[in-house]
Amino acid sequence: MSCRRSAELCLLLLTGVGLFFVLSGHAAASEATHPFTAEDLVMMKRIGGTASSPDDQWIVFPLSTADLDANRRLSSLWIVRPDGSDLRQLTTPPGDDSDPCWSADGRTIYYLSTRSGTSQVWKIEPENGKPVQVTQTPLDISNLKISPDKKSLAFTMEVFPGASVEETASRLNEINRQNTSSMVYTELPVRHWDAWSTELRSHIFVMPLDTGEPVDVMKAMDADSPSKPFGGPEEFTFTPDGSGVVFCANDRGREEAWLLNFNLYLAPADGSGLPVNLTPGNLARDTMPVFSPDGTRLAYLAMTRPGYEADRYEIRLRSWPDGGETVLAKEWDRSPTSILWSQDGKTLYATAPNLGQHSLFAIDAATEEVRTLVEEGSVSPVEVVGDRIIYGHANITAPPDLYALDPAGNRTWRITGINQDRISAVRMGEYEQFSFSGWNNETVYGYIVKPVDFDESKRYPVALLIHGGPQDWLGNRFHYRYNPQPYAGRGYAVIMIDYHGSIGYGQSFTDSIRNDWGGKPLTDLQKGLDAALATRPWMDEGNVSAFGASYGGYMVNWIAGNWPERFRCLVCHAGLFDLHSFYYSTEELWFPEWEFNGTPQSNPDGYNLHNPADHIDNWTTPMLVIQGRLDYRVPETQSLAAFTALQRKGIPSQFLCYPDENHWVLKPQNNIFWHSTILDWMDRWTGNTAA
Repeated sequence: MSCRRSAELCLLLLTGVGLFFVLSGHAAASEATHPFTAEDLVMMKRIGGTASSPDDQWIVFPLSTADLDANRRLSSLWIVRPDGSDLRQLTTPPGDDSDPCWSADGRTIYYLSTRSGTSQVWKIEPENGKPVQVTQTPLDISNLKISPDKKSLAFTMEVFPGASVEETASRLNEINRQNTSSMVYTELPVRHWDAWSTELRSHIFVMPLDTGEPVDVMKAMDADSPSKPFGGPEEFTFTPDGSGVVFCANDRGREEAWLLNFNLYLAPADGSGLPVNLTPGNLARDTMPVFSPDGTRLAYLAMTRPGYEADRYEIRLRSWPDGGETVLAKEWDRSPTSILWSQDGKTLYATAPNLGQHSLFAIDAATEEVRTLVEEGSVSPVEVVGDRIIYGHANITAPPDLYALDPAGNRTWRITGINQDRISAVRMGEYEQFSFSGWNNETVYGYIVKPVDFDESKRYPVALLIHGGPQDWLGNRFHYRYNPQPYAGRGYAVIMIDYHGSIGYGQSFTDSIRNDWGGKPLTDLQKGLDAALATRPWMDEGNVSAFGASYGGYMVNWIAGNWPERFRCLVCHAGLFDLHSFYYSTEELWFPEWEFNGTPQSNPDGYNLHNPADHIDNWTTPMLVIQGRLDYRVPETQSLAAFTALQRKGIPSQFLCYPDENHWVLKPQNNIFWHSTILDWMDRWTGNTAA
């Protein structure tokens, strides 16, 4: 049976063993490909953070895959040489494997795995591949790191402050035996992100490998480290001699819900003393500590304005251990998302949003000169391995793979092609960046993605994707939720605009959205849409839909009352509908208090100025409303209120609810249905028949 006669069956067999390219000829490859779909997006494998061996000869990393039958994602460990050779899978199911780190001799990899039923530390020798369980704690373990001398492990467990692991487990068992579901609160927060609050706190433990006895270095603190819900092992590190741990925590007590003051603390690794606040003078966020290779300097990221979660991070250098500090590259107007040292300690590498990209930079620690090493696309993670930089790189048409770069930035080579078989089987839309004069004639950037199988002689419906945040971006990256390719695969021209308030332009551009949620961004969206349509006659200017989530959902609700005639239909995911009720039901109060300059009592005008609920008299556009019931950032009552308004006014509308999802739609099958529902809704109102 030839591949040409049975292309579908042969493609299935060949893809399963990673041999897609044995298909001969362009005709066979063309027959086998299909327009990019939500299923393709969900099934893409995802690379996690890398860890290099002590001799720089190997790189290990987690790789997650979707299990559609179980409706979840699972990670296993893979290993490869820095030149891209000898790629192989190191761990296999059962279990979710992550956080790899190497022993001193490079013969053992420690990692976290759920293969025993709970999350514990395991180890494996790359040569024989036999997993061995290291810990058997009664509590789940997260966020694994190893000390510089490789003699101790650091990880986190959720405990009751002041209680041991065993005491915590006993108390939890007693709570579970109680014949009541009662929960009593005396202070905020009562819930956070997607979980109701308990007295449990995430504490850092240090476990010497020779004793196997974990010690809580935060025992007296009523605080979490790493920060919840998104903090990870990047928020703590061992001191150079391994005698202490520097970590980030917000020890604010009852003020936790409205004060955003994360400090760096130093705690003895043996638990013999109380943590010491290293940054008491800064009332904003301090985080991501990394020591120079010689141990004489501590670099970390710091914001300067209390209560502002999207403030610019500056890089601070602290002499160790005497504590003198300087700010590195103070005039560089980008906000780093990660930093690490070169092996000689002369350079700090940083990643940061940058005009629709997420770029890699090199900063000279002496001269403060900033060089761009990788400008286009999205870079993450980054690690220094020997004489090269290893980094993940993605763009709108390529999910992340590992690449290598020489420190001078002159030569780059690819290490992995994790999703090459899947990429070769799909057709994607071509993309281009464009710019226009936005609010106040300031330059604003956006991206256009052409429909799959683009034909310039045709006219295509348009999908405007509006990012959330609002201090975020939706540019040249391979986003796993708000990705333009499923829309391009369905026959839509996609427009994405990084309006005022977005990151990557400089801090003043980001700051400009404060007290102006419905002003400058709406102007940018209006001007950007017009600019894109004006020079591309293949876009059907009378057949446009808009989709937004979180702040993007707010903007959809705002558009419904302030730009209603422009769109055939709207899609609002977790969108803010009434800013007053939002304040009283969300969990991180510092966010609205900064954005609207106070509380609804202290500054009612801030909540009235651009409140979608005050403009529903103008609503006429059909709208799909989507909500996860575990979303405590934008609670479900916001979406229910919007849907109620639509229904009461007789506007065509649908409400899609996920009882098991939070602010995002993460489960694979849920994500596929989410995309299909959005696209079906757009097709219904645009008359698109490309599907």
